[in-house]
Amino acid sequence: MPKKTILKQILIWRAKYISHRQFIYILSIIIGFTSGVGAVVLKNLTHFIQHLLEGKLIADYHHAFYFLFPIIGLALVYLIIKYVIRNKVSHGIPSTLYAMAKRKGIMKRYQMFGSILTAPLTVGFGGSVGLEGPTVATGAALGSNISRMFHMNQTSRNLLIGCAAAGAMSSIFKAPIAAIIFAIEVFSLDLTIASMLPLLLASLSAILTSYFFFGDDILLPFRIEDKFYIDDAPFYIILGVVAAFISIYFTEIYDRIHTFFDKIESPVKRLIIGGLGLGLLIFLIPPLYGEGFDVINNLIIGNPEKALQSNLFHMDTDNIWIVVMLLGGLIFFKIIASCLTFGAGGVGGIFAPVLFMGSIMGNALAKIINHCGLFNEPVSESNFTLVGMAGLLAGVLHAPLTAIFLIAELTGGYELFIPLMLTATISFSITKYFKTHSVYNMELGRKGELITHDKDHAVLTLMDIDKVIETNFISITPEMNLEQMIHTAVIKSNRNIFPVVKQDTQKLQGIILLDDLRPIMFDQSLYKEVVATDVMQKPPAVINLDKDKMTDIMQKFQDSSAWNLPVTKNGIYFGFISKSKLLTAYRRQLITLQVNS
Repeated sequence: MPKKTILKQILIWRAKYISHRQFIYILSIIIGFTSGVGAVVLKNLTHFIQHLLEGKLIADYHHAFYFLFPIIGLALVYLIIKYVIRNKVSHGIPSTLYAMAKRKGIMKRYQMFGSILTAPLTVGFGGSVGLEGPTVATGAALGSNISRMFHMNQTSRNLLIGCAAAGAMSSIFKAPIAAIIFAIEVFSLDLTIASMLPLLLASLSAILTSYFFFGDDILLPFRIEDKFYIDDAPFYIILGVVAAFISIYFTEIYDRIHTFFDKIESPVKRLIIGGLGLGLLIFLIPPLYGEGFDVINNLIIGNPEKALQSNLFHMDTDNIWIVVMLLGGLIFFKIIASCLTFGAGGVGGIFAPVLFMGSIMGNALAKIINHCGLFNEPVSESNFTLVGMAGLLAGVLHAPLTAIFLIAELTGGYELFIPLMLTATISFSITKYFKTHSVYNMELGRKGELITHDKDHAVLTLMDIDKVIETNFISITPEMNLEQMIHTAVIKSNRNIFPVVKQDTQKLQGIILLDDLRPIMFDQSLYKEVVATDVMQKPPAVINLDKDKMTDIMQKFQDSSAWNLPVTKNGIYFGFISKSKLLTAYRRQLITLQVNS
């Protein structure tokens, strides 16, 4: 039986026997499972490549492979993207946010396998990024295409993309509650019963899938041994402040290096510059190789020397201040290595680099506090390592609740809940003051295309500008006389406004209202005397389709009190937007959101 016939029968059966909400629950379980499988495939492929390369070639042959492998991996990624996928594989979570905000939750089919083919090569060959972003992107693309296959509406598609994100995070970290909060915080999903149950089902389905394939293995195997004492609270406040400023450093460097590579048009040049830079950094600082979870685990169990033993200058890691200095170097260079990986065309995420830097930051600060001689009681280095990860996650990702619950679930308890809350809240508050948008939504936020928890802003973001533009206005050239205007435009048009457009360049010169013509249109003595420029006026505002977002358009209508405003694109007249049509479209979008919430 043809696939289309089978799908049609399923859709008919579903319409008869299953409500929309029940079907969402079923799809959320399926999407959670597929996200979990995607995470398993990505992790296993990456670890297989790392084990094959790092275990044999580097250990048994030569240290120089630290320089060569990242370049080889990035070159393979470039070839796969160019000749196999033949489409750009964007960074995981930002591309997913863009699809939700501007593509009605529609993600292209190649995105279901693009990251699976490229991310393991990037990270396995030493790219200094993580697998969480690609895993979320893979799950989100699966969620989007499954929901499209079953003809779900835009709101349902976005919810199922959020379910895929929750499933991916739940499967990777075995932290189902943090995964749900991550989907709500990062993807700005509404916290309602309609969204909570699908997220819960997806997260549960994914973690069961992870247990089936990975067993009890977890990414950060650690249990809290040192208790939190109230006397340590001031030190966690300091940790929060330090985390905030390192979050600002992270965001600033990320933005600047991305801007630098965006100016380089040739992907081969980007590959050469980024690949050589990354290879050199990893050759000089081997702990930057790959995701870095082995470094994090060594810090948590109190064994930083093992993570730092291969430093370039063979410094004495028995000296605590040399250890602190080396840890500071890792914090400084990790984000640079990550950005070089992205700039060279690598595919990965920033979640792992943030955890890496946060753990080192917390560990280094605890060492400074314990050995500076100013305090009588030592602080727990392992606890600071864990809370440091939460502090940097809260600052860089603007997701404080995700940070708190992720570390709490990873450590198997809530003994550190107070220091987690202290550090995450302070880090997030200070970073938010200086950096309005997180690394994930920086680009969309600048353009005003980001879906947020603000319902009005979300409605405006989801509205399609092209659908409210009207083009059935008859234009007039500046040289037309009154007679030509009447016979060419006024008689034939059912509108009371006429754009004045240059014939050769199609640039908007002004507008003429029917009210401007009415007093003179029956005076035949003026037919040859009056030309368009005599009665033309400047529009109260002009909508620039290249720059103006929906919030700007609404503001222009409010400031000008106009009912119709002309639209230009690339400097050329394009049409008009009417206030009545804009408000009608707004009401429809608002009703759609409320009905499906």
